[in-house]
Amino acid sequence: MISPSVPAGRPILLVAACALVDADGRVLLAQRPEGKQLAGLWEFPGGKVEQGETPEECLVRELREEVGIETKIPCLAPLTFASHTYDTFHLLMPLYVCRRYEGAPQSREGQTLKWVRPKQMRDYPMPPADEPLIPFLIDLL
Repeated sequence: MISPSVPAGRPILLVAACALVDADGRVLLAQRPEGKQLAGLWEFPGGKVEQGETPEECLVRELREEVGIETKIPCLAPLTFASHTYDTFHLLMPLYVCRRYEGAPQSREGQTLKWVRPKQMRDYPMPPADEPLIPFLIDLL
């Protein structure tokens, strides 16, 4: 049975996201660059899970591609997930926490990066799917 809140035929998009945490307990946010959907909004690094890929494998790849850091699957701890209906698809997004990684994050895809304390995250406009994840990070960190 299909949920009445998700219209039939709407594709489900699986996206993995990471709350990358530094030694000071801050979380890395990335601002979506101009020209991309939801440009200007702040989000957790991550991306679409490709066919045959696990969310953890996706994050290892995306963190390397987007922000130039290296991490391993055992360093990714699942925290919570978002489930949000957009106009043309339904987003399912597991959020992982990562405290162990090599390298200093740097913009590799034109996005602005910023380390933010969880309690200040509401000062940064985020996509609707990301906003409900903030309380979990406030409780954790």
